[in-house]
Amino acid sequence: MTSAIVVVTGANGLVGSHVVSALVQRGATVRAVVRRVGTAPRHPGVEEHVGDFADPAFAATVVAGADALVTTVHPLGSGREDQRRVGLDGTLSIAEAAVDAGVPLLVHVSTAGVYDRSPGVGDVDESAALVPDDSSAYGVVKRDVDAALERLAGATRVLLRPPAVLGPGATSVWNTVRPAQIRDDEGERHANPAQTFAWVHVDDLASLAADLATGAIATAGDPDSGPVAGGCTPVNVAGGPATQRDYLGAVCDALGVEPTWDDGPAWTGQVVAERARRWGWRPRVDLPTALDELRAGLQG
Repeated sequence: MTSAIVVVTGANGLVGSHVVSALVQRGATVRAVVRRVGTAPRHPGVEEHVGDFADPAFAATVVAGADALVTTVHPLGSGREDQRRVGLDGTLSIAEAAVDAGVPLLVHVSTAGVYDRSPGVGDVDESAALVPDDSSAYGVVKRDVDAALERLAGATRVLLRPPAVLGPGATSVWNTVRPAQIRDDEGERHANPAQTFAWVHVDDLASLAADLATGAIATAGDPDSGPVAGGCTPVNVAGGPATQRDYLGAVCDALGVEPTWDDGPAWTGQVVAERARRWGWRPRVDLPTALDELRAGLQG
């Protein structure tokens, strides 16, 4: 599929904008869904579509004739009800419109935050236990979005589950928002140095999303070979091992503040991404490069 038509929600966000760029590199025509005029990435082959993807009429229009839908929107810093309204209800609205329009493939950017990563749990793959109802709103709502998409028959559905997404940008949680919290609040500088910091670079996440949306990764009969045709397949998208000593240490060093290392209980497993690798995905950005990029942004 060299000239796929792909709809991307949240096309001006950190993940969405990188997905758009990766799709353009693969020759796709992109319908970039944004809320404000003039905010879609400016690339050849990108069409800006301004509207609310939760509105059934707008959603039906924007997905008509598309080959794939990539959903990236979730109001991370909002309350539980807002997260459900936008992240769950909104995502399901445009996903249902896509199925009704005969769009064959839906790619949803979920999160590894849906997994229970309590101290002592160990490594988590796609079969791992999910968070209980009394967990954070983010993990619970994203879990429920995944479950709703799993129930939505009529298209091949892929749930991308990245951990912390590194990469520069004004809305980047881990390169911008979280470092600002660490800078402004001494209490945010505490961590167990051995606690796992599971991560992926936004370029590598976007690459997998774009390969799926353009058909470079074909559907298959079982999830070890590719997305299950007509089914719903979760896939973890994580880079190499890292700890809070790596991440928090790099942030504090760049900001000129001192971390406080505690001995409290911590998850020390890994987000296992062997399924993605069996599909042919190979992350290109290593941890030193990602942390150097983070430091450069904070010091600049």
